[in-house]
Amino acid sequence: MTSDPTVVRFKRLDPRAAMPAYQTAGAAGMDLAACLPAGETVVLRPGDIRLIPLGFSVAIPAGFEGQVRPRSGLASKFGVTIPNAPGTIDSDYRGPMMVALQNLGREPFTIEHAMRIAQLVIAPVTRAAIVEVETLDATDRGSGGFGSTGLG
Repeated sequence: MTSDPTVVRFKRLDPRAAMPAYQTAGAAGMDLAACLPAGETVVLRPGDIRLIPLGFSVAIPAGFEGQVRPRSGLASKFGVTIPNAPGTIDSDYRGPMMVALQNLGREPFTIEHAMRIAQLVIAPVTRAAIVEVETLDATDRGSGGFGSTGLG
């Protein structure tokens, strides 16, 4: 069964920018690549957080969001991740796309132009109706949180 794809429009802001792309037929996220000035790199020292430009802007359709997520290989091999993962791109944002990267590893990590640094998942959004009430319905869990259901 095939359905029509959700159309997400991208506007290239830098001619050298790589457009997002799904790397396999089953990929949930499209890879996002750094767009750095010619000959420049970004060195993330341990603990650093830097905004990395992607060289494009995006128009996500109403009713959807973009979720910017770490690439598992960068996170597991080098400790490079996204500090606010997943980062959210709202459907009404039209500014330049950037990815905040953080180095949680022990060694400096160098980002080069066109390096795939994150992934973008397009997901539906439900807007909830907000209702203030005097009481909430009871549950078995109640107010227990932060490990209240055990470790095993």
